[in-house]
Amino acid sequence: MMLPPMRYKADDRETTVYFKKVANSTTLPIMVYNNPVDYGIEVTLDMFEELLNDCPNIQAVKESTRDLSNVTRIKNRFGNRLAILSGVDTLALESLSMGADGWVAGLVCAFPAETVAIYELEKAGKHKEAVAIYRWFLPLLELDINTKLVQNIKLAEVATGIGTENVREPRLPLIGRERENVLNIITNGLKTRPTLPNYKKL
Repeated sequence: MMLPPMRYKADDRETTVYFKKVANSTTLPIMVYNNPVDYGIEVTLDMFEELLNDCPNIQAVKESTRDLSNVTRIKNRFGNRLAILSGVDTLALESLSMGADGWVAGLVCAFPAETVAIYELEKAGKHKEAVAIYRWFLPLLELDINTKLVQNIKLAEVATGIGTENVREPRLPLIGRERENVLNIITNGLKTRPTLPNYKKL
């Protein structure tokens, strides 16, 4: 997965050249992380057109523009040439219903079964069942669209017995009121955790 250049807001030409140089230096498949909200640079459809023409190993996009209609724009322009993976937890089901191929999830680290269930149910056309889980999941998924997403997810991992709160500095574990608020969301989610339908053999 590749981000645009960091610490410098490159223009379209600079960003495209950067992606091309990296893509042409490897045979590994590349997923472009398109997150202008957090990183200040959008990879536009015209930029993708140039990249896809010149770099066959650019194969996917982590679509994080927060513009849900972008899934349709990408499909209309490129068909199946570019796999679309939702990169925003709170738009994942909506993106899947509009044709996204997958979901690069955050809260999956603490709630893997629920994340996979939503994906499998939606892909199998069981939208109503997917929505029921997603509505329960949404307050937890909102922990991912926050500057402290890593700390939030790690705290959720502890609550579900999957991981630890260890984070790399400069991030530090949550403390005080902030920690209490996140724990309240996690605790409520665990108390109301749904029984999942059989999603593994759809």
